Amino acid sequence: MMEILDPTTEAAATQTIAYVPRPTALQGKRVALIQNTKYNSDRLLERIGNILKAEYGVSEWRMYNKHNASVPAHTEIIEEVKKSADVMVAGIGD
Repeated sequence: MMEILDPTTEAAATQTIAYVPRPTALQGKRVALIQNTKYNSDRLLERIGNILKAEYGVSEWRMYNKHNASVPAHTEIIEEVKKSADVMVAGIGD
């Protein structure tokens, strides 16, 4: 059986996403860097972390490693980031 979707119609359901307010400055903030296992993602995020510390005054950054690029971060990462970070950056690299 084949399902054909018509992109000109309204979506059947909507999803509301509640975003937290963005900080007005990064000075003194703790940053979580989520690397997704793609090639060079860790190197890209490490450079971003160092720039954020040197130029924007973040107090610290810590990198977390997802198990797989195509799935959301696992629960342990999410819970740790909630406790230990003020800001999160999710990165890719290729």
